[in-house]
Amino acid sequence: MAAETTACALITKGRGLDCNRIAGGIKYIYFGIFDTTKVTQTWTGVGAGFTTNVEMLGTPATQLYRYALPRGTASFTDTLVGSRENGTVYYTPTVQMLLDKLDASMQNEMRLLGATQVVVFCQLNQKYSSTSDHDVIFCLGGINGMQLNAGTDTSGAALGDRNGYDLTWDGVEATPATQVIDYNTEPFDNTDGGSAIDIVKF
Repeated sequence: MAAETTACALITKGRGLDCNRIAGGIKYIYFGIFDTTKVTQTWTGVGAGFTTNVEMLGTPATQLYRYALPRGTASFTDTLVGSRENGTVYYTPTVQMLLDKLDASMQNEMRLLGATQVVVFCQLNQKYSSTSDHDVIFCLGGINGMQLNAGTDTSGAALGDRNGYDLTWDGVEATPATQVIDYNTEPFDNTDGGSAIDIVKF
């Protein structure tokens, strides 16, 4: 007799132990303006869990803005929040980054970031595979966007204290963060309908 299948029997695979060690941490964070950054996510087939396209809208096309980070100073967390009583599940992505050195230009950028809803892409130290030198990139806030909702700029007290910024973005999504499809040579060189996205690095 065949096993009865229910509407909730949606698990598609198991997971074994990976034989390779990986590295934690974030190398770069990219910001896209939410209103002009169109993210396509896939949740079926072999591409499930991936961002398969990132389209920069507008004329001329808008850009991604890359922040280089001191080693060991940035992380993202994607928290599942469920309610048995309401029968609901959602996800709260959070991105935190530390930046060194207070300066007038960054004071203005912090003001602008605080007023702008963004899509955040995190380029990790983790590699796509043991035979690849390409970094894994995750997309957060791809559907609903993220906002800068907490932050401090501090001078420090002692000579060895941090002088700089501690900034946190958060959001709410119906689905988990997605991994961006592997690039060809440079990050995002194949996502905008197969074209490279213009990246502002500094």
